[in-house]
Amino acid sequence: MLRSIEYKKDHVLILDQQLLPHETAYVRCATTAEVWECIRALKVRGAPAIGMAAAFALAVWANRSRLSTLPAFLESLERERDYLASSRPTAVNLFWALDRVMSKATTATGVEEAKRLIETEALAIQAEDEAVCKSIGEHALSLLADGDAILTICNAGAIATARYGTALAPLHLAKERGIGLSAYACETRPLLQGGRLTTWELQQAGVDVTLISDSMAAYTMATKKIAAVIVGCDRVAANGDTANKIGTFGLAVLAKEFNIPFYVAAPLSTVDLSTATGDEIPIEERAPEEITHFQGQPIAPAGTKVFNPAFDVTPHRYITAIITEAGIVRNNYAEALSRLKRTEHAAAQ
Repeated sequence: MLRSIEYKKDHVLILDQQLLPHETAYVRCATTAEVWECIRALKVRGAPAIGMAAAFALAVWANRSRLSTLPAFLESLERERDYLASSRPTAVNLFWALDRVMSKATTATGVEEAKRLIETEALAIQAEDEAVCKSIGEHALSLLADGDAILTICNAGAIATARYGTALAPLHLAKERGIGLSAYACETRPLLQGGRLTTWELQQAGVDVTLISDSMAAYTMATKKIAAVIVGCDRVAANGDTANKIGTFGLAVLAKEFNIPFYVAAPLSTVDLSTATGDEIPIEERAPEEITHFQGQPIAPAGTKVFNPAFDVTPHRYITAIITEAGIVRNNYAEALSRLKRTEHAAAQ
């Protein structure tokens, strides 16, 4: 599997997902501004990958810093942290990773120790994410059987994480183990991340994948014996409401109509207990040109008004289960998610 991010001490290499599937190329980022632009422009995307990119950006900045006193170093580090946090508003992993690195740095007694702690923490975030994704995949596989077809949206795969992905993790693990799972991938408007990325990634892994347009989801559920809908997410509120790529809410409503299980694959780092419900999750709105243009060419009349939210929120009542690295949560999400987060926090101490 390709790595979405590679850390090189004085720079970070970011797989340019805007160029896929036609070109596989990495962007060399030596400054926080360059990483900020990669996050904002969706060259790196997927909540875990965004968090990793931001954490490594702080490590690169620290390694390049010539500040010699700890107070000045930490003050400048916090400015870089705040700047990176402004790149995208919805995915909570961005803020989680930045705060985790910042918190480690503040325990240092000198600049060189702070630099080591920042680098170590960023690398730990990446290593932990790979293990987390594999665990999510294991739990998801327990809900599926040989021959099952799943439906997904956007790209919650290996290139959106450290490895394996979240929603796509069971497909990658099944392939490794000779279990015959197949996928239907929604193309995912407006940036076609399902069509460009999920189909490409699964083809690279040898997984049986069929591409559909977003508007074909209902007919596909009705005619193709879909065993489950599995999606990733960018933030889970305390009550289980979940923000994910625009179109996810619609899939959940359809799945309920067709009595198909609707699963959210979510690392615990994506669970935000400080956000009570989905109504409090900030929803990013993106440039009109993402809808009015295709490959730089206009496809709508000039001056067309556009509403372009990047995410929607699926109310928890439509979610059959949330699959985390610590287990599968069903119903009573507020209590169950809080318990898992407390356990996670205690284990980290």
